Amino acid sequence: MFYTPSSKLPTHLILRNQLRQVFFPFLGIHLPRPPQLFPSSPSSEASSKWLDAHYDPMANIHTFSACLQLADLHGDGEYKLVVGDLGPGGQQPRLKVLKGPTVLSESPLPALPAAAATFFMEQHEPRTPALALASGPCVYVYKNLRPYFKFSLPQLPPNPLEQDLWNQAKEDRIDPLTLKEMLEGIREKAEVPLSVQSLRFLQLELSEMEAFVNQHKSKSIRRQTVITTMTTLKKNLADEDAVSCLVLGTENKELLVLDPEAFTVLAKMSLPSVPVFLEVSGQFDVEFRLAAACRNGNIYMLRRDSKRPKYCIELSAQPVGLVRVHKVLVVGSNQDSLHSFTHKGKRLWTVQMPAAILTMNLLEQRSRGLQAVMAGLANGEVRIYRDKALLSIVRTPDAVTSLCFGRYGREDHTLIMTTRGGGLIIKILKRTAVFVEGGGEAGPPPAQAMKLNMPRKTRLYVDQTLREREAGTEHLNSPTHPGAAGLLPVQRGALCSAPGLLQGPLAGARAQLPPGDLCGES
Repeated sequence: MFYTPSSKLPTHLILRNQLRQVFFPFLGIHLPRPPQLFPSSPSSEASSKWLDAHYDPMANIHTFSACLQLADLHGDGEYKLVVGDLGPGGQQPRLKVLKGPTVLSESPLPALPAAAATFFMEQHEPRTPALALASGPCVYVYKNLRPYFKFSLPQLPPNPLEQDLWNQAKEDRIDPLTLKEMLEGIREKAEVPLSVQSLRFLQLELSEMEAFVNQHKSKSIRRQTVITTMTTLKKNLADEDAVSCLVLGTENKELLVLDPEAFTVLAKMSLPSVPVFLEVSGQFDVEFRLAAACRNGNIYMLRRDSKRPKYCIELSAQPVGLVRVHKVLVVGSNQDSLHSFTHKGKRLWTVQMPAAILTMNLLEQRSRGLQAVMAGLANGEVRIYRDKALLSIVRTPDAVTSLCFGRYGREDHTLIMTTRGGGLIIKILKRTAVFVEGGGEAGPPPAQAMKLNMPRKTRLYVDQTLREREAGTEHLNSPTHPGAAGLLPVQRGALCSAPGLLQGPLAGARAQLPPGDLCGES
């Protein structure tokens, strides 16, 4: 509901307005203005660009930006919102599909979602994208909102010492207390982590251990990793509706590229740490670049046919978001700042934020060729930057935890936000809106931060300057110089009116002349 003032006013109100506007000022009477029913927002600039389409503080949506996707799931031109919902308190995770402000479908998930992505699996008509949802060690693929395929990560070899301990427990050669002590020693020293079965056993009380051992000692040890992040990579074409591969980051410090049809592993790459954010560009069959932000505070760059990172960008803090804008990487850190890097690790700029960064995503307006970074802050602001220039500030009633921009329904430019309390905010960018640098808030012009391209001082220039300084003072102080003996007539004030005389060899003469001879003072 938006307030719209009526154009038909009663006669007594029209007369009162005329008295306030015409007759009272003519008589010198100035009455205070009545209070506004709807006071203007402090962000009038942002409200002029965005239309408030929907706000539901009780939508009960708890997610982050990696689990939000906009896609035409049925091929009818009606784009829908796919949400991997964590549930309140991380309980009861669900897959939700929204059409407009209403929930179209809802289905439970076996584990907490890690990421969601939409991609085209094949070239057959009709061209409808598939939905991939990463949850635990599996990727669940849906077509037309129906389960289509389930991909599970390959199992990892177990720790041989752990396997030997469970074999001894199976033969009743060790008791549960001894098994716990030896497993704790392996967990502290071994490079290969323990299986889920052993980790659960270490959390049990002494009275529960024997029953757990009797139940699981006949089962084989399985070590399963989980998915931490996921994105898509074009296979051989750069078109918007081209076939794409899934790229998975795992807890085992690996990156996997999956075939879109057979769901086999096409490529496997190793990282020094666990990846948490991924950004890719290019095509898998031609050439591609992959940036992985990891938990150790570094960003690793990989290219095609490289099993290990080619470049490394060391950050001073942990990354909280990673966005690729054209050929530049923009990363947010937990030190409340945005940093920009090239693919080779050169830092371009840094912008300090007024509050902690909670989430980041890309804003792309293709009709105007605009790509910008959206950053949701803990103070309830969403700031939009192009390079280091602030374009707009959107203020929300609660802190935003996830962002998504794109086509929703029939609108091409829709901003979707979910808040910390589970609310849903939908805003539509006006078709006449134009982002102007510095439009978000007043501040110094961008040119002030630009470095001047000053030429370097060569060795020849420095030597010549020193030679002129030394030779000039010695030449003027010598008794053979005409000016030193008083033979050279110099009019009072001539040196002040001709600044060119104080350059070159005469640069040191200013300190040798009396004040009266230099500037005409008495």
